[in-house]
Formats: sequence, C-alpha cells, structure tokens
Amino acid sequence: MSIRSMTGFAQVKGQVNGQFGFTLSLKSVNHRFLDIHFRMPSESDDLEMKLRRRLKEKMARGHVELTLNVERNVSEGFSVNRTLVGGYIQAFRAAAAEFKLAADPDLNAILRIPGALESETLPAGDGLESAVLAKMEEALLRLNQMREEEGRGTERELRQRMGHVQQAREGVEKHRQAALHVYADRLRSRLQELIGSQIEPERILQEAALLVDRSDIQEELVRLDQHVKHLLGLLDQGGEVGKKLDFLLQEMNREANTLLSKTSGLSGEAMKITELGLSMKADIEKAREQVQNLE
Repeated sequence: MSIRSMTGFAQVKGQVNGQFGFTLSLKSVNHRFLDIHFRMPSESDDLEMKLRRRLKEKMARGHVELTLNVERNVSEGFSVNRTLVGGYIQAFRAAAAEFKLAADPDLNAILRIPGALESETLPAGDGLESAVLAKMEEALLRLNQMREEEGRGTERELRQRMGHVQQAREGVEKHRQAALHVYADRLRSRLQELIGSQIEPERILQEAALLVDRSDIQEELVRLDQHVKHLLGLLDQGGEVGKKLDFLLQEMNREANTLLSKTSGLSGEAMKITELGLSMKADIEKAREQVQNLE
C-alpha cells in the first residue's frame, strides 16, 4: 500500500433525473486523527451518515471537509431564505440610521449572498442519495490519488534525508577514535590531579567511571543506525505509517542530542563530530516536518 499525504482536493459533478445538479467537493489537510466536517443541504442527515461511513472506510487521518451543493437545472423551485435576507436588511437599515446615511439595500447584492436563495426541496425519493454515493467513490479515488502522489514525493525526500543521516553517522564513526584519545588524555589528567591531592580511592573510581561513561558514543551510533533502518523498512512497508515515523524521528533526535552532548568541548580532529552531529540533526528535523503530513 502506498504512503499517502493528508493533503488533497477533489471535486465531482453529477445529475439527478435531469432536474437537479450537484457538486461534491472533498478537501483534506493534516490532523492528528480523522476529523470530518460536512457542509450539506438541510434534511440530509441520513445521507451524511452514509458519506461519513464511506470516508472512515477509505481514510485514516486528516481534517476532511465535504461540501455538497445541490442546484435545480431550471429557474423554478427556489425560495428566499427569509431569516438570512431579513437579518441582512435589518442590519443594513440600522447601520444607515446610525451613521445618518440615505441608502437602501440592494436586492441583487443580497440574493448573491450564499444561502439567500434555497431550493424548496431536495429531490424526492433516493435519487439524490444514490447519485451522490456513486459520485462519492469517484471523489474519494481522485482525492486519494492526489494524496498518494504527494506521499511519493515525501517518501523520496525522507529516503534522501536518511541517506544524509547515515553518511553523517559514518563520518562520526571515523572520528570516534580521535574523541576517545581526547577523553583518555582528560582521564589521565584528572586521575593525576586526584592522586596528587591524596583523594580517597573510592572518589578516584567515581571520577574515572563518570569520565568513561561520557567518553564513548558507540551506543548512540548503533541506535541511530537501527532507527534509520527501521524507518526505511516502514517506508518499504507503506500504508498508515505517519505516527510511527514521527516517533522514530523523535528517538533519532534524542540520540543526536546525546551524541552532541557527549562530544561537546572536544578539540582537534574530534571537533568534526560536532559539525557532523549538527548536520545530522538538521536532516532529522526536516524529516520530522515532512512526516507531520503523512497519514
């Protein structure tokens, strides 16, 4: 199964018995969960429930907006939304009186307000429902095709980022011995200070253990390698992997931070580790930005 972005748009049009036309639009953006919102004519609760069920079957995450506009193909059959139009006229006249303006509301402008004119009724029977549900499949197909296309672009970038992380990790591995030599010199210097000060043997052992614990970054390098391979495996697997990828990248960021912390203040050749570690972090953070939009 392909990896999909949560961003997409699709719009389809349909007819009902030659009398009604409708436009069905789907728009989705990223969201932690599946969050569905409808904009549909009144008296369409049953249709909304069926559309919601279809969306849940085909999508896992994202903020989804479904808009259904129904229009008659003839001029008859429309009525004025008295509440909306009356409220507008009342507000217009109140504003004109307050500011002492001689003006009357423009009916043509009022009737162009969305919702000012309404179809008196929806098509009788299940004609509209059947037509909309049929077109819903086409809209979902188009939406998911767009989401998959964006997902492929994101996957390519993620693989490229992980390649950079691996290159930086291998570079750090090459300079690891230089870092160990620096820490060994520090350890010898610190032990000499302690011995010369006639410190208790237990204190010397504690200091030595602390320096040894901070001296090696092998564990971080191993875990980074494992995380990168796991992430690439998830990309190969496909499907709904957005949350898993985000978690892995958080772990990779922690390892990179620990690596930089352990090697801070090094000099000479070992300073290359800091440069490579910062480069690694930049790629990890950019990858995290990308996976936020994956389903």
